[in-house]
Amino acid sequence: MNNVFVIDNPLVKVDVTNLRNKATSEELFRNSVKRISYALAMEISRYFEVKEVEVDTPLEKTKGFELTHSIVLVPILRAGLGMMDAFLEIMPKARVGHIGLQRDEETLQPVDYYYKTPKQLDKAKVILLDPMLATGGSSSAAISYLKKSGAKDIYFACLIAAPEGTKKVTQDHPDIKLFTAVFDRELNDKGYIVPGLGDAGDRTFGTL
Repeated sequence: MNNVFVIDNPLVKVDVTNLRNKATSEELFRNSVKRISYALAMEISRYFEVKEVEVDTPLEKTKGFELTHSIVLVPILRAGLGMMDAFLEIMPKARVGHIGLQRDEETLQPVDYYYKTPKQLDKAKVILLDPMLATGGSSSAAISYLKKSGAKDIYFACLIAAPEGTKKVTQDHPDIKLFTAVFDRELNDKGYIVPGLGDAGDRTFGTL
């Protein structure tokens, strides 16, 4: 899986431990999500392109750089919202879209209940945000929606990934780059990542 990347950083490992700990407060949980998201944002930005420009310092003219493309952040509602602020701080000129998905109880397939993104996705680096990559069904569907809207250069950022979801997303969309803080062992019989961290949305927003 050449397009799958794990953030191997000691501070990220500490924050992943905070996320796992069921005794972690909502405040610490949110802060840990934010710090990991900073690390993911910086790692993804390695794949951005820049062009050379001239800039005036207080002393002389010198060489500088600016991005050659726009950036679009797309959190999957609602848990992906917990990652968005950190990405916006690293990428302050980014535009933001939103995707809301829920599972059809008869077909068990993801169905969108909300979808809105900026225009000209084909000219942007599009970053999909979702803390948990479990079965991969919703993530793969979200990527398909983005492609149908014109996105050609897509990055997927998550906090924790299960092998089942990673396999599905990379098989369905071998062209995207997937970034995670950690790979977990497997899914249990209820579709939860184990050892995991529980429900990222509930723990972020205090709706347990």
